[in-house]
Amino acid sequence: MNGADTVFVIICAALVMIMTPGLALFYGGMVRGKNTLDSTLHSYSALAVISIQWILIGYTLCFGTDIGGLIGGFNFAGLKGVGFAPNADYAGTIPQQVFMLFQLMFAIITPALISGSIAERMKFTHWIVFLICWTTLVYDPIAHWVWGAGGWLKNLGALDFAGGNVVHISSGVSGLIAALMLGKRRNVGKPSNLPITCLGAAILWFGWYGFNAGSALAINDVAVNAFITTNTSAAASAISWSICEFAYRKKITSLGVASGIVAGLVAITPGAGFVSPLASLIIGLVGGAVCYSCITFVKAKLGYDDALDAFGCHGVGGIWGGIATGIFAWKAINSAGASGLIHGNPKLLGIQIIAVLSSVVYSAVVTFIIIKVINAVSSIRAGEKEEQVGLDVTEHGEEAYGGIQM
Repeated sequence: MNGADTVFVIICAALVMIMTPGLALFYGGMVRGKNTLDSTLHSYSALAVISIQWILIGYTLCFGTDIGGLIGGFNFAGLKGVGFAPNADYAGTIPQQVFMLFQLMFAIITPALISGSIAERMKFTHWIVFLICWTTLVYDPIAHWVWGAGGWLKNLGALDFAGGNVVHISSGVSGLIAALMLGKRRNVGKPSNLPITCLGAAILWFGWYGFNAGSALAINDVAVNAFITTNTSAAASAISWSICEFAYRKKITSLGVASGIVAGLVAITPGAGFVSPLASLIIGLVGGAVCYSCITFVKAKLGYDDALDAFGCHGVGGIWGGIATGIFAWKAINSAGASGLIHGNPKLLGIQIIAVLSSVVYSAVVTFIIIKVINAVSSIRAGEKEEQVGLDVTEHGEEAYGGIQM
């Protein structure tokens, strides 16, 4: 066991934890003032609820003894046997408890990302039920496929350094399905507090260093490279998004810059420890343009109401990032020992596409079933009056801005 690696991963776990409050600010500033607290609590509820789910069954379903390459067994249920000694299957130089905590923070923020798609129209109690069901039935299995010892995508050779499939594709695609099933908001207003959204984006950028660099699970060249590629992609995407926005609207907006940052962070996540800084520059530039185009043109053409563009940023960005990893991965600078298309291994690109498609299909189908079942028991969508008054008052009995209409 290595003390420096242990301290590093603990710090990174704390950085990833702070991303969830950052997400609450990012989303909370984009909704109307009468829904700010409801949107904020979507993220904070994930912190509380998934922290317990993870201890009871989440961790073992992701990282327990493999069952058919599809799910982990119950040998770690209730954290039985998860102690200070390292687990050589996952991280040989840090305590398994530290690895468990680091992975917990990923499990928390992933379902919280979905809330951007259903903002301003889902009942809060139903959100809690959805949160538990989705994490258990979607996140945990996909995490095992990709990261669990014996997971079928891991055995196939798919690369996902910090959660392109596990975090962003799963949440983005699920958010799209949820938005389609709930239907459009009855009234769409302007964001209530864009400076708060910009602050949230800054906190996400800061926390993402722990998200990606920490996924090396040690202080080494891979962690440093992941830090560099993360920063480079975020910056490139912010610039790319702004160029697209200026070309189309003749203005650069604060919301656009914030969204571009997040799109670049998402796009580099699958390959952060597998690609070079120059490749991350290309990934960020393309990621910003692709996500902007999806939100501006595809969303308008198809007419779905992904309220805060969870699919446009996380789903599309994650899909591009997974494919880009198959193109740009370079074994000379990563621990996976696999190169991608431009470094002479086109097979990896095919494997990455299989991983992306399987994550998309599974997330979409299971999310559809979860919402169908919940809605069959009780309507998942807030009523017309509740939406008109605002979910802060009707769901929580509070007002974010002291009665000021925003």
